[in-house]
This record gives sequence, C-alpha cells and structure tokens, in this order.
Amino acid sequence: MSGLILKLGPKERVLINGAVIENGDRRSRFSIVTPNANILRLRDAIHPEEVTTPVRRVCYIAQLVLSGDVEPDEAKHQILRGIEQLSQAMSDPDSRKQLTAATEAVMEKQFYQALKALRDLLPREDRLLAGRMQ
Repeated sequence: MSGLILKLGPKERVLINGAVIENGDRRSRFSIVTPNANILRLRDAIHPEEVTTPVRRVCYIAQLVLSGDVEPDEAKHQILRGIEQLSQAMSDPDSRKQLTAATEAVMEKQFYQALKALRDLLPREDRLLAGRMQ
C-alpha cells in the first residue's frame, strides 16, 4: 500500500503488519511508505460475533488477511467465491461497481482495497435484509 496517508484520532488504534499501534493524546498523520503493508483500523474491525450476513462474512475473510491470521492465497479463493455469490443477490449498478472493484483488488492481492469496497456494501445489505424481514 504505498502512499497511504493514515490519520488517527487521539488514542485510536491501528493494526499494522500484525502489531497494534495506539496513537497518543493528539491527532496524528502517518504516511505508510512500505508497499503491501497490511493495515486495519481497529475501530473498523468486524468482530467474529458480528459475522452474521454474507457481506460481513466476505469482509471478515479479507480482514483476516490484513491481521495476518490467514494466508492471502488461502483467502483469495474464499473471497472471490463470496463475491460471486453476492453478485447474484446484488445486481444494481452501484453494487456491481463495488463488487468489481473488490474482485480486482483481490486479484492484485490488495486486500485493504477489497475490504474498503466490500464495506461500502454493508448499508445496502442492511436495507435488503430489512426489506426481507418485513
């Protein structure tokens, strides 16, 4: 992930290549210059008990790569299979755009970008599921 600018609030935590880093008492800005660094804001992390929907499941797999808990090659196939399943239910143009972006990112082993694209689908998924329950 070369050129990533990371802005952290006071006491905010971030996971970088498996190490949890906590910011100090002031807002900070960091430039991540190491290519392919695995970075996850802990405030954005999905906890295992929250993996209750199809989009969250695929996001969680991408997150496991970023945390170093799963090898990228092992997760790649699971994520792509999940994206394919999501594309059958989410066929509107905006969802397709996000799913395509996520697929391209996974193919390039850019799991942070894949996670970011997939997370954009969470509000849409919530609306779809809410409509089904009524």
